[in-house]
Amino acid sequence: MSDSPSGDAWYTDDGPDSDVVLSTRVRLARDLASFAFPSCMKDDDYDRVRSLVFDSFLHTSEPDRFQAIFTSNLDDVGRRILCERGVMEQSVPSSTGCGVIIRTDGYISAVINDCDHLRIAAFKSGLAGVDAFTLCKGIDDELQQTIQFAANYDRGYLTSSVADCGSGMKVSCRVHLPAITMSGNVKKILVELDRKGISVRDCFGLGAEAGSSLGNFYQISTKTAGGGSEIEQLASLVGAVKYLADTERRLLKELLSARGTEIRDRVYSAYSRAKFSLLLPFRETVELVSTVKLGVNAGLLSGVTDSELRALLYRIQGGHLMFLMKSRKFQFPQDVATNDTLRENHIRSLIVQETFAGLSVR
Repeated sequence: MSDSPSGDAWYTDDGPDSDVVLSTRVRLARDLASFAFPSCMKDDDYDRVRSLVFDSFLHTSEPDRFQAIFTSNLDDVGRRILCERGVMEQSVPSSTGCGVIIRTDGYISAVINDCDHLRIAAFKSGLAGVDAFTLCKGIDDELQQTIQFAANYDRGYLTSSVADCGSGMKVSCRVHLPAITMSGNVKKILVELDRKGISVRDCFGLGAEAGSSLGNFYQISTKTAGGGSEIEQLASLVGAVKYLADTERRLLKELLSARGTEIRDRVYSAYSRAKFSLLLPFRETVELVSTVKLGVNAGLLSGVTDSELRALLYRIQGGHLMFLMKSRKFQFPQDVATNDTLRENHIRSLIVQETFAGLSVR
């Protein structure tokens, strides 16, 4: 294994139902049988657990495809990029024996000694719950050839959180719901999902309206790992997301019929902003990408793919911009060059213009 934090971007690939579903993640929480949970471990046990997990990955079928990283060796840019890509949480300590493992294609990652000894995650574009689960479970099965995880017959896998005991699995999908939001149905639908054991939160921050999510991007997740088998939990989440996707498409058609002028005005304004803006703050850019995606789905715009829009939502974030500024030279306007915020907003506008170079009105 190497110690580089790079890894390709899985989110640039195509995926099913990408008009509504950005991505799917399956995460498995596991803890080693012979150690206390991370919050109760002795200092030297952190290094022991990390070494055992790193060594176990070396005994998988393709060890050369994995990169092993000590979080203490990550600089601020590398750490932010991994957080923005969903590999690790901002709360993961850098001073203890924590670690991250990433497969070089970016589809599989693992965090060591955060809340649990090990959290394995698999990412796929679009609605791909079975594929993501197969990837994640495959690594889990290989690791269990050399590591014994804490489990018993009655409770399943034992984890640091009661909500994760059982399968240890959490399934999440990121979805884009502008039509559901514009129709006034978002609160009702999301409350109903919550009642059925599906949690909902914003992806990029709260929106301007109470209860809304910035850009109408939401993360839909299973709440607990204790009810039913892994397949039943997976089917529950996938079924809920399919319902959301079908509802979003139906309501978009209704809105185009009832409020077509309003939607066209919103989309064409975003088109102009995307093409000609020189300074784009993060929140405004998320809203802009959302509206362009709405325009593409409505048949009003063409020239950009769902995968390009998905990738753009990562490329415009702070850590990715910091990496770009460190690795490339930019010529800034004189009034922008000395202001950190303006420089970031200017680079973000250049990335947006590059992505939307072929964007056109249909």
